[in-house]
Amino acid sequence: MFSLAFHTTSPQLGLALQDQTGNTRFQTWNLGHETSNQLHHLLGTFIEPLNWQDLSWLAVAKGPGGFTGTRLGMVTARTLAQQLHLPLFAISSLAAVAWFHREQHPVIAVEMPAQRGQRFGAIYQVNTYPIIPLIPDQVFTPEGWEKTLEQHSYPLIQNPSDLGQTVISVLELAHLGWEEGERHSWVDALPFYGQHPVQ
Repeated sequence: MFSLAFHTTSPQLGLALQDQTGNTRFQTWNLGHETSNQLHHLLGTFIEPLNWQDLSWLAVAKGPGGFTGTRLGMVTARTLAQQLHLPLFAISSLAAVAWFHREQHPVIAVEMPAQRGQRFGAIYQVNTYPIIPLIPDQVFTPEGWEKTLEQHSYPLIQNPSDLGQTVISVLELAHLGWEEGERHSWVDALPFYGQHPVQ
């Protein structure tokens, strides 16, 4: 049983692969706008010497994040899952960041910049699985987010960098779901954009 996760919602691409014994390897690339040109080649190279048929399930960061990168990752993941008849776990980018920092506190707030001066924000309880969104992923005005933070005094991860490395969290959260018996169809894996890219 092998599983593959990828994170394309930021300029840093992250890929992670886990084998049947739980050993994991991951890699990141700072590709910027080249992600769309490089993703499929890097995916094929990264899983070597495996074949696509060796995979048991897939996981992908579903956003929020950059519109183009998020769309690219979701379309690729959904296509692979459909063609290979594999379960697909779509994991929140904010949840992955919170899980990545779970040793800091049982509850973590995460903030990322959104377009037009707004904020993506969420608050997650991360000392249990499934992790619990106390404040689910959404778009806030700066004032609205500040008010939310004032009402909930939890550690804040603000504007996290190197998002690609949280592909490890995407893989781990999906693996926990797999262990719990979850088997999600590609049909149900939907991106979270939060905002229209041009409005």
